[in-house]
Amino acid sequence: MKNLLKLCLFAFTLFSNLAMFAQPGDQDNVGQGNLEGTDPPVAPINTKLILLAIVGIFFVIYTLKNRKKIA
Repeated sequence: MKNLLKLCLFAFTLFSNLAMFAQPGDQDNVGQGNLEGTDPPVAPINTKLILLAIVGIFFVIYTLKNRKKIA
């Protein structure tokens, strides 16, 4: 029963994720009230990426050290 519940939750998560990020069709209805409007300006992805990686590495080290103390 637990495996069936896990499978159902996994399938729901997978399919809801696909449905939430589905893109609408590519129709250019300029004069007919296009609901999508214009695209927003492009945002930079790598603004603080190195800092985020360093914090992530320190978090992993901290977590591993604390796990060894508990066990």
